[in-house]
Amino acid sequence: MEKFQQSMYDLIVETSTKLPKDVRRAIARAKVRENAGTRAAMALNTIVENIQMADENVSPICQDTGLPTFKIKVPVGVNQIEMKKAIRAAIVEATKNGKLRPNSVDSLTGKNSGDNLGEGVPVIKFEQWENDYIDVRLILKGGGCENKNIQYSLPCELEGLGRAGRDLDGIRKCILHAVYQAQGQGCSAGFIGVGIGGDRSSGYELAKEQLFRPVDDVNPIEELRQLEEYIMENANKLGIGTMGFGGESTLLGCKIGVMHRIPASFFVSVAYNCWAFRRMGVKIDPATGEIIEWLYQDGEDVDFAKELEKAEAAAALEQGDTRVIDLVPPLSEEQVRQLRVGDVVRISGVIYTGRDAIHKYLMDHDAPVDLNGQIIYHCGPVMLKDEEGRWHAKAAGPTTSIREEPYQGDIMKKFGVRAVIGKGGMGAKTLQALKEHGGVYLNAIGGAAQYYADCIKSVEGVDLLEFGIPEAMWHLRVENFTAVVTMDSHGNSLHEDVEKSSLEKLAQFKEPVFK
Repeated sequence: MEKFQQSMYDLIVETSTKLPKDVRRAIARAKVRENAGTRAAMALNTIVENIQMADENVSPICQDTGLPTFKIKVPVGVNQIEMKKAIRAAIVEATKNGKLRPNSVDSLTGKNSGDNLGEGVPVIKFEQWENDYIDVRLILKGGGCENKNIQYSLPCELEGLGRAGRDLDGIRKCILHAVYQAQGQGCSAGFIGVGIGGDRSSGYELAKEQLFRPVDDVNPIEELRQLEEYIMENANKLGIGTMGFGGESTLLGCKIGVMHRIPASFFVSVAYNCWAFRRMGVKIDPATGEIIEWLYQDGEDVDFAKELEKAEAAAALEQGDTRVIDLVPPLSEEQVRQLRVGDVVRISGVIYTGRDAIHKYLMDHDAPVDLNGQIIYHCGPVMLKDEEGRWHAKAAGPTTSIREEPYQGDIMKKFGVRAVIGKGGMGAKTLQALKEHGGVYLNAIGGAAQYYADCIKSVEGVDLLEFGIPEAMWHLRVENFTAVVTMDSHGNSLHEDVEKSSLEKLAQFKEPVFK
């Protein structure tokens, strides 16, 4: 069991820090497909650079390392109780070493356990089989993409597509709608697993199980093979693009599974996964606990180090009519009102993190620091202390901003906050507040946790650490922190525009395709 624990630790580290070959190939194809000089191309350049940095640093690709989910097949007679203990010990060690962010929160008290253990966490699902080795698969699926999972009960009415019936064509409409509704909030371009049938819980389980399939495999069921190919071809015509910036690459993979159902229920369940598609697998010798084979290693690898230099991202930014503007907080209203959707900003100075707990707290309390003219960063970083007690950001990409929609506008007005950094955009209430107050929303590249951690030159302080590391207010000194203006103080929203245009494009798929 000691060797098995080490093998599980190695699997966790590899899953968190290095994308598998099939995912890397899918991202490389998207990069080639995208038009040079666009916001989407800039985002893909950043993503590729982030992947390479994670490889080199052996640090989390994305700071949201999600809820670890293990699927394990074991020979008869293997002690599953001891295996669970070893996996939990490996989880604790990986969290302590900054390979996982402490993500386990008590649903009643809100207290973070600090070690990624808790009731139901991690998820470990065993299945017996007659092979003579142990097969362990692990997926780390972050909250941003997990929140864009969706389930349909057929028949139903779908925005832009009309009625979806209890047939293959109705399933087709549901899948296209699932891609549309995710927009950039799930860190597109993404991957989807689809489960047809079952009940509400087994349907979602089947959908997530599809994410363990290799990206390049072929569905053995002919109807589903055709449907997967159709979705891959047409979902990318919606124009949502990388990070929801618009563009050619919206979906990188689609896998569909089916199971029986009862006559009264017909569910289509969709598990959405971001571009940072972190799933790995190993074969384990049950006698020794050692890894005998790594899975998802078939096919050509992509060495992004040979394809990308840091100058490429900067060059892409400066093409066309894109303005690149340097900002040093505190910001004035005049500075902010000069910014327009599409501008690229580079921030140098101190910014302050704030997620769900901070926003809820600020509604009823004074801020622990003077936020007038300052920038709030929607980020739950991975933080580690060195031997001298100083904090360091090991991974620090943006979290999905829409969760703060009920609070954001009020907090900006109350404290004089001038800018918010996040991903996926925000809604009408925040847009109106930006217009009235003189504020701006800046979209960072979701999942690019190493890229942005590299911009953090020091941790100047922290407040409200009792909320847990992801939810505390960190004071971060940054240099050349790059983001795109996607909502400005003049009532313009790139997110609103892309959602509207993609809905119009979705309507072209209303007519039946499969008989």
